[in-house]
Amino acid sequence: MRLRALLASGLALVVLTGGCGDGTGRLRAATGPSPVASGTLPAEPAPTATRRPNPKPSTARPLRPLPDALPAGLQRTTGERGVALTFDDGPDPVWTPKVLDRLRAARVTATFCVVGTQVRRHPDLVRRIVREGHQLCNHSWNHDVDLGRRPVAEIRADLQRTHRAIRTATPGARVPFYRQPGGRWTPEVVKVAKQLGMRSLHWTVDPRDWGKPPAETISERVHTAARPGAVILLHDGGGDRAATLAACPQMITDLKNRYGVVRLR
Repeated sequence: MRLRALLASGLALVVLTGGCGDGTGRLRAATGPSPVASGTLPAEPAPTATRRPNPKPSTARPLRPLPDALPAGLQRTTGERGVALTFDDGPDPVWTPKVLDRLRAARVTATFCVVGTQVRRHPDLVRRIVREGHQLCNHSWNHDVDLGRRPVAEIRADLQRTHRAIRTATPGARVPFYRQPGGRWTPEVVKVAKQLGMRSLHWTVDPRDWGKPPAETISERVHTAARPGAVILLHDGGGDRAATLAACPQMITDLKNRYGVVRLR
């Protein structure tokens, strides 16, 4: 009866979800067209069950609209022929150790874009990431996809809080990059990251592993979209990453043979 009453009154319910890809779960009617996709593949929304809830929006002022295009100042390639692997949303106690094992077996390094709450829970995994020669990237405190739209003071506090957690786990470790959750970049978040000594790291290839396609699909998407200098978006946290893990051997071998795999710096 309640549903019928809602329908009769003309009210509509809209549910939007978004993965950690290019953030296509935006309210287009409110903010304009989505930014240009970051790779050659269109993004798909990820199941909301695999995402952590965002903090309550600030009541101090309304959120700024998202820009219609990706802002200037983003690093999107390695700057050389070799490609880079990046893993988001960890460290995860189940999947991060297995991803690290795969990378060690393949003799390649990657960049791990870590979430502050996960760093606080699993500092030992952050230490292992650094110990095995991988790069660290600040990925916000709680994967807040709207962080870039919040007041600048909140953006700065979030990034600094994540920095402190990383440095508590690994004193002295370099954190040269920041990656905005969902790829929902704004000029403000890029500017704050720069002020804190970080380059804003985007990507050129999104195989949409957050949508949990089969391993073969992930490998094929990377093979099709990768070009010299590509930065590849993958995940070691945020849900079941069995398919990503299974895709790693074939995908890494293919990339090594075609371009080489390099460590971002």
